[in-house]
Amino acid sequence: MKRVIYPGTFDPVTFGHLDIAKRASKLFDEVIFVVAVNPAKTSFFTTEERVDLIKAVAIDIPNIEVTSTKNLIADFAHEVSAIALIRGLRHVSDFEYEFQMAMMNYHLNPEVSTILLIPDEKYIHLNSTVIKDIVRLNGDVSDYVPALVLDAIRRKQNS
Repeated sequence: MKRVIYPGTFDPVTFGHLDIAKRASKLFDEVIFVVAVNPAKTSFFTTEERVDLIKAVAIDIPNIEVTSTKNLIADFAHEVSAIALIRGLRHVSDFEYEFQMAMMNYHLNPEVSTILLIPDEKYIHLNSTVIKDIVRLNGDVSDYVPALVLDAIRRKQNS
């Protein structure tokens, strides 16, 4: 079984993330969304909320699993016998960071390759940080996140 990991903070999960996951699901037997816990980042949603949201919005992708880890992604990949990591590449400016991460992950676990996938052009400008900034300024993000995620964002804002 060819298993791939799709790591990220997914805070919140966007249509761009789901586009990458769908593309990966056609290439691999199993895609594991891994919500990476990053203590250096201030999250809008808790780890558990992000896992639950991804499970709910990715339900139509049959070979998707969702989990989280506090460990290094390279170590997690070894634990689950993944052969690759999937990363989204939106712009040339993303390449340098993704290249560094790919080299470090390879150094930590030479059994795992990194595959960069480009999302559909309608999602090329999306990232979770921009979504959170728009939300904080009461902007409309309904074109960028699934309705379930939008509802969760609104509930969070009103609590």
